[in-house]
Amino acid sequence: MPLSALPPLPESAITVGANAADWRDAVGLAAKALARADLVRPAYAADMVRMIEEHGPYVVVAPGLALAHARPGPRCLAYGMSVVTLATPVAFGHPHHDPVRVVVGFSSTTPEEHLAGVAAVANVFNDETIVDRLAAAADPAGVLAILTAPAGR
Repeated sequence: MPLSALPPLPESAITVGANAADWRDAVGLAAKALARADLVRPAYAADMVRMIEEHGPYVVVAPGLALAHARPGPRCLAYGMSVVTLATPVAFGHPHHDPVRVVVGFSSTTPEEHLAGVAAVANVFNDETIVDRLAAAADPAGVLAILTAPAGR
């Protein structure tokens, strides 16, 4: 799927081979990547963690993949996403899709962006090979190449 269908993904919002002690740390890394790209305020990390604490590991949307996000609000500065690949997978507590190797952070400023962005990200990750390919990417350029390649590549 072309990257244009996804929320914007600046190269500065990609972290490859990160180390996370647990799911909270992994979500924090995704939030830091969003903040580094000026998509959110640093405090957005607490919103993302609180959503999982309140609603459970619903953000783990496929084997090895978490879509970490919170509702649109004043801590969201722009529509966009981050990608963090983990050197060692972490458990989020999901009964079927743990452990997580790739965390996609997501930021939206309106409910409409939120719905469109979540749907676009979910559509890309319908490709069962994409989590493995992203987890193996050597650098941010590799992540972008995977996400911009036509389906089936």
